[in-house]
Amino acid sequence: MAAEYYRRLAEEYPGARCALNFRNAYELLVATILSAQCTDVRVNMVTPSLFAKYPNAAALAAADRDTLESLIRSTGFFRSKAKNLLGMAAALVERHHGGVPRTMEELTALPGVGRKTANVVLGNAFDTNDGIVVDTHVARLSKLLGLTRETDAVKIERDLMPLFPRERWTMLSHLLIEHGRRVCVARVPKCERCILNDLCPSSRV
Repeated sequence: MAAEYYRRLAEEYPGARCALNFRNAYELLVATILSAQCTDVRVNMVTPSLFAKYPNAAALAAADRDTLESLIRSTGFFRSKAKNLLGMAAALVERHHGGVPRTMEELTALPGVGRKTANVVLGNAFDTNDGIVVDTHVARLSKLLGLTRETDAVKIERDLMPLFPRERWTMLSHLLIEHGRRVCVARVPKCERCILNDLCPSSRV
C-alpha cells in the first residue's frame, strides 16, 4: 500500500520540492527555524532582506538583536526565534568554522534545531536521507492514510521509515505536503478529487 501511495503521488506531483527559498545550507537552516508556526510563503517574504544583511553565520552571530527581531517580526514568535538564530549562528562559528554540519547529532546540538529542522537541512541541502520530515501535513496525512496511529512526530517518523526506501524519505515529505495543501485539506478534504481515494481508509467517497 505504501509503495502505491508513493507511486501515485510522485506521478501527480512531479515538481514537488522544498517550498522554502534557499541558496545554501546556511540559508535553509535559518529559513527552517523561521518557519516554525509560520507559513513558508511568509518566510520567503522575509528572508531576502535578512540574507542580504546577514549573508553568513558570522554576520548573523554578530547581529544586533533588536534589528534582527524587527526583520523577522512578521514570522511570529520573533523574540524566541531571534534568540535561537543568534545562538545557532554563534555555535556554527565556534564549533564548525561558520559552516553547517552534515550530521543529525551535530545539527540537533545547535540552539533551536530539532530533529525536524535537521531532517529538512540534511535532505534538501545535503541530499542525505537520515530521516523523514514530519510537519503538520505529513502527520495528518500519515494518520488518514493508515500509515501510523501515532500523534507524536518522532513516533510517526519511526513508523514511516520502514515503509519506504531510504532514498525516498525526503521526497515523501514533499509529496505528502503538496497533497495536503492541494487536495487533502484539513478543513474540507477534497476526497472526490483525490488520486488515493480508492485506497485511503479515511476516504469519504
